Amino acid sequence: MQKLTNKEEEIMHILWKLEKAFVKDVLAEIKDDKPHYNTLSTIIRNLEEKGYVGHTAYGNTHQYHPVITKEEYRKGFMSNAIQNYFNNSYKSMVSFFAKEEKISADELREILDMIEKKK
Repeated sequence: MQKLTNKEEEIMHILWKLEKAFVKDVLAEIKDDKPHYNTLSTIIRNLEEKGYVGHTAYGNTHQYHPVITKEEYRKGFMSNAIQNYFNNSYKSMVSFFAKEEKISADELREILDMIEKKK
């Protein structure tokens, strides 16, 4: 799975939300820092080349749709982050969030309950 740029990832979130869209539909969803129509079209075609997006042609117009689900992307993204930043250790990742006070003891207990129920 190729890494996405921030703008490509933003476009993918829009496509996941809309499920299928023309370039003008995607452009309408972008709130800040709107790219030019042609620039956005190029970004979407790049996403297609990377295997994230497919299209249906209607004459000269293309309607785009995600080929990869948000869950598939999230799984790959998180696996890469854990491998690259936490030495492939989920324990290190959870410790990091605990130290940064991004996860509470109650939330950790909930996670433990989920793990124990799967056994």
